[in-house]
Amino acid sequence: MLDRVYNYLNTATPAELVDKKTNAPITDRRKFSPDAIIRPGDFRLTSYEWGVTYAGMLRASETTGDPKYAAYTVSRLKFLSELGPYFSAYQKANPEAATPMRSMLYPKALDDAGSLCAAMIKTQRANASADLRPMINNFMDFIMTKEFRLADGTLARNRPQPNTLWLDDLYMSVPALAQMGKLTGERRYYDEAVKQVTQFAPRMFNKSKGLYMHGWVQEMTVHPEFHWARANGWALLTKVELLDVLPADHPGRPAVLELLRAHARGLAAQQAGSGFWHQLLDRPDSYLETSATAIYAYAIAHAINQGWLDAKAYGPMALLAWNAVSTKVNAQGQVEGTCVGTGMGFDPAFYYYRPVNLYAAHGYGPVLLAGAETIQLLKQHPYGINDSSVQTLK
Repeated sequence: MLDRVYNYLNTATPAELVDKKTNAPITDRRKFSPDAIIRPGDFRLTSYEWGVTYAGMLRASETTGDPKYAAYTVSRLKFLSELGPYFSAYQKANPEAATPMRSMLYPKALDDAGSLCAAMIKTQRANASADLRPMINNFMDFIMTKEFRLADGTLARNRPQPNTLWLDDLYMSVPALAQMGKLTGERRYYDEAVKQVTQFAPRMFNKSKGLYMHGWVQEMTVHPEFHWARANGWALLTKVELLDVLPADHPGRPAVLELLRAHARGLAAQQAGSGFWHQLLDRPDSYLETSATAIYAYAIAHAINQGWLDAKAYGPMALLAWNAVSTKVNAQGQVEGTCVGTGMGFDPAFYYYRPVNLYAAHGYGPVLLAGAETIQLLKQHPYGINDSSVQTLK
């Protein structure tokens, strides 16, 4: 299944600079052409969704031993890092020019920065020849000094309402901060990552349900609390990513670990019998959604493999989730049933009627992560069948 997804993506996401008028490859980088673009494919190499895909490819190589997955990530990120100097002067002189590197050279939102930055740091740590540090530093400067924040330092946006927290932004910031701590050894990055997780939670985590709401607005006293599946996935994935590198002696680690466990309990109570989770987690008449289910499959399996969650309690949940996700990878390696990009809404219809699409890029990275981690889960925690039920044996 991982090979099927890889083969599709390797073909559908070319890493080549071409002239947009002639479609001819641009091989001479000494003279800039304003008509230069990345050869169009099915997905953008510079999107936050592709940051997840790069991470999924790296994890797939780690658990399978097959180097081709990691090579996909290294080749694409090296390609992007080389395009930075090529487009830099032109982009600076023409800030609004829609070059393929604008969002990387001059990020304007956490979506532009955090996910790609985290993947770049992981790649830099694994492959010293990648030389991704200039891009990493640019992204980190944006996250640390330029993104809008509330008065207490919590990362926020001014859309759709002023002073809004988006649960998605945990993933768009914290994994990059945590990885930067690992890369540099500077504890200030760990401190900032923990601060964001622990300052989002009191505002957005419903302790009685064990679920996060999608958005929170500072000036509102009543919130509709829509528990959107993928945003909860970003929050769960964030905690796993942070715990992977957070030092054992960091004073914030127990609080992050407890949040992970509370969130896992809440999600376990909402899993459908098919193995999927619903678009709105606590509304079973909303549709079953692939990308969130894949994120949960990965994050729960990884937490089991790391010893943060009990294998006997959560192993069957993770395996059921992977079995569900595997039914949504078609013969071409495309991922079906993924909700398209989604803003923050204040009514249920907004979430119920968001379409699904094969080209919703959000599904591919999570599927790669989930498949890779399921392989590791089965290595560490074999399962058996007892009276028709799945049981983790150790």
